[in-house]
Amino acid sequence: MLDAWFNDAKFGIFLHWGIYSLGNTRESWGFFRGEISHAEYMAQANEFTASKYDPDSWASLFTEAGAKYAVLTTKHHDGFALWDTQLSCLNAKDASPAKRDLVGPYCQALRNHGLKVGLYYSHLDWSHPDYASVLPHPPMPGDTPEKYHNAFAYPQGAENPAAWERFLAFHRGQLKELCTRYSPDLLWFDGDWERSPQQWRFEELRNQLKHWSDGVIVNSRMGDYGDYGTPEQAIPIARPDGPWEFCVTINDSWGYRKDDHNHKTARQCIRMLAECAGMGGNLLLDVGPKADGTLQAEHVEVLKGIGRWTKKYGEAIYGTVAGLPPGHFYGTSTLNKETTVLYLFCFDRPYDQVAVKGIHNKVRRTSILGGTEAPHRIVGGAGWLNLPGVLWIDVPEEQLDRDATVIKIELEGPLNLYTGSGHAITQN
Repeated sequence: MLDAWFNDAKFGIFLHWGIYSLGNTRESWGFFRGEISHAEYMAQANEFTASKYDPDSWASLFTEAGAKYAVLTTKHHDGFALWDTQLSCLNAKDASPAKRDLVGPYCQALRNHGLKVGLYYSHLDWSHPDYASVLPHPPMPGDTPEKYHNAFAYPQGAENPAAWERFLAFHRGQLKELCTRYSPDLLWFDGDWERSPQQWRFEELRNQLKHWSDGVIVNSRMGDYGDYGTPEQAIPIARPDGPWEFCVTINDSWGYRKDDHNHKTARQCIRMLAECAGMGGNLLLDVGPKADGTLQAEHVEVLKGIGRWTKKYGEAIYGTVAGLPPGHFYGTSTLNKETTVLYLFCFDRPYDQVAVKGIHNKVRRTSILGGTEAPHRIVGGAGWLNLPGVLWIDVPEEQLDRDATVIKIELEGPLNLYTGSGHAITQN
C-alpha cells in the first residue's frame, strides 16, 4: 500500500548526476547510440570531481522551492555508481576524483531538511560484463533482429544463462546495499525494458526490497509490481489510473548539457505542478547538476520562482485530491481531502469573473487564497428541480498573481456535483 506521504507531497525534485554531467553527451545513451565510443564515455569519470558538491545547499533550495522529496540517480544505464559499492570498482570512490560516497551525504541532507529520500537505480547495466548474456523471452514489444546487434544489450553469440544469474546476483546485491545503508523512502527504477518481468523476477525483487527497507515505495518500472505510475516528458491529458507522478526536465535534457539552453520558465513549471495536482498526481521536476556538483543557474532561478508561488498557494497543492472533472471549470482545480474546499487555478488573466458549473452545495465563502474576499453570485438554475445555476466569482485585478492565481471556494458539506445533460422545465 502506498504511504500517505507520497500522495500528499505533490512535488519532488529529480536529479540526474553522473559522469555524463561534464555536459558533452547524453547520459548513457551517448555511447549506446554510437555518438561517442564506450571508452571515451567512461573516460569522463576522470573529470567527475564533485569538488563543489554541497548536498545541504541542494536540500535547502529544494525546500525553498516547496518540494517534499527528491530522487537522485545512484546508478544510470552506464553502470557508474555514486556510492562506494562493494560489488564493483565502477563507482565515485574508486573510479573518479570524487574519491567518496556521494549518496550518503545526499540522504542525510534531505532528512535534515525534512525531505523524503528517493534513490534512482537502473535495472540494466550496459557496462557490466554479464548483462548482455541473454535475449528477452518472450521478445519485448518493438524487438527486431537488428536490435540484438547492440553488444551492450544482448549477446552476440550463444546465450549464457549462468552469466545472467551472476548479473542478477550483482543487481540484487547493489540494491541491498542501497536499502540497508540508506533506508530510502522511495526507489525509482528505470531500464526494465530489455528483459521480461519474469527474467527480472520482479515479484521476487519486490518482496526482497520490502524486506530490506520496510515501507519503501517502488515506482512502476517493475512490471506489475510497482506502487505508482511514471509518465514522463508529455503531461497527461486524461487522468492516469491509480497513484502517479509526472517526471519532466526543466530544459530538454535529464543530465547537464552545455548546449541545452531551452529552459522552461517558473510559470510553465508552476502550471504543470497545478495540473498534476488537479489530476491527483505529483510533479517530479528534473535538474541536472554539473560534474562539480553545482546546479545550473537557470535551474536555481526556476526553483526559486516556484518557491515564491508555493509559499503563497501551497494550501491548494499539498495534501489535496483531484479537483473537478472536465466541463465544470475552464482550468484545473483541486479539493481538500474532505472535499469541502475547492481551489480554482487561474493561469490567465480573467476579463472580470470566472465561472463554475454544477455545484449543488451552498457556498459559504469565496476568496483569493491568502488574500481578500472575492464576491460571488449564482446565475440561473432551477433549484426546485435540483438543477444548480452557475457560480460567478469576481476576481479583483489587484489580487492577481503573475504566475497563477488561486481562488478558494468554501462549501457547506462535501462537494455535490450535478453532471447531467439538463432537461425541459415543465413547471415553475
